[in-house]
Amino acid sequence: MIERYFRLRENQTTVRSEFLGGVTTFLTMAYIVVVNPQILGQAGMPVEGVLFATCVAAAIATLVMGLYANYPIALAPGMSLNAYFTYSVCLGMHVPWRTALGVIFFSGVAFLILTVTRVREQIVNGIPGCLKHSTAGGIGMFIAFVGLRNAKLVVGNPATFVALGTFANHEAQLACVGLGIMLVLMTRKITGAILIGILATTVLGIARGMASLPGAIFSLPHPSLTWLQLDLRGALHLGLFEIVFVFLFVDLFDNVGTLVGVCEQGGFVRDGKIPRVGRALVSDAMGTIVGALTGTSTVTSYIESAAGVAAGARTGLSNMFVAGLFLLAAFCAPLAAAIPAYATAPALILVGALMTESIARVEWAEFTEAIPAFVTLLATPLTFSIATGLSLGLISYTLVKVAAGKYREISAVIWILTALFVLRYVYLAAG
Repeated sequence: MIERYFRLRENQTTVRSEFLGGVTTFLTMAYIVVVNPQILGQAGMPVEGVLFATCVAAAIATLVMGLYANYPIALAPGMSLNAYFTYSVCLGMHVPWRTALGVIFFSGVAFLILTVTRVREQIVNGIPGCLKHSTAGGIGMFIAFVGLRNAKLVVGNPATFVALGTFANHEAQLACVGLGIMLVLMTRKITGAILIGILATTVLGIARGMASLPGAIFSLPHPSLTWLQLDLRGALHLGLFEIVFVFLFVDLFDNVGTLVGVCEQGGFVRDGKIPRVGRALVSDAMGTIVGALTGTSTVTSYIESAAGVAAGARTGLSNMFVAGLFLLAAFCAPLAAAIPAYATAPALILVGALMTESIARVEWAEFTEAIPAFVTLLATPLTFSIATGLSLGLISYTLVKVAAGKYREISAVIWILTALFVLRYVYLAAG
């Protein structure tokens, strides 16, 4: 039955290869079980509830991908989107986390509708490459900046706005040690490098009296802390439209980029296209809806799945093992709660660095492509807002293309979005 359903022989794989690939994928992305509750916890969300929601949403989305699309691509709450949820929406815009979860739910529903009606593909084709790549790079810089701040390596300064922190700070010292451990392990291509670095830094913190041993390693989950806590009525407020759009936009291209990258590596691409791509795109929409209901931010595909493909995963069977491991991890809340922020900060820095890889695909020699990309890259971390970086990038793209007489390169999608964002800034100025 397993052979027929997942077509193991056709994909030249075995149950053993799928198992090894699934375990490898889980180990490379297991850090999200620890990091996501830490980030969303800063928005006031209960850490134990978020950990349960993280594991359940990841497991369900990964199962949908494996069973419905038969691809070895795992999903979990996205690192860029959880940072946007906490630092831009909840802390920056002062939106209550329950209302923000309502926004996540509506974005997930919209995402599912866009996928089923194939509008998603049209949106992807309508957004220029320079904005796709620079948005990913800008988010990477944003996440890395958050990591540096959490590590006390970058601090506020009244004269220069920001400055280098002091290495006399014990948290900064341990964060540097953790970063060094992760860099060495990743350079040596050790599976689970980020997770090992987080745990090693936590152990060092406990040894130095800067952290406490967890009261237990396992415990029963506490889903009621975040389960069905979303505020749908508050999320219907018109002022939250921009937030919904940003969640949609970032998840849109994050998923497409991950799917293309992993499918290219696994040899799944046929005639330049990804078979069953519509089914694959349904998984993140379903995961996001489940995540909002259980209590976590937007779910997206993980590029770490490429590690599992390299280890032999070729079908959705590997996702069954990944999903099972995520469900087991839901019982590790005490362990995750004991991990301090300075231990997860290096993970944010490294993930942010890896996301800036997309900047290389911007046509920097073309002025009308380089300027919008630069504006997006610069504005995202400096304004501490992915939404602001994206909106300013879109406006500048339309402006320079019109100035250059390249009207035909501006899609209908860009015209509409530019008009909406300009009206938004006019409204804010008038208010």
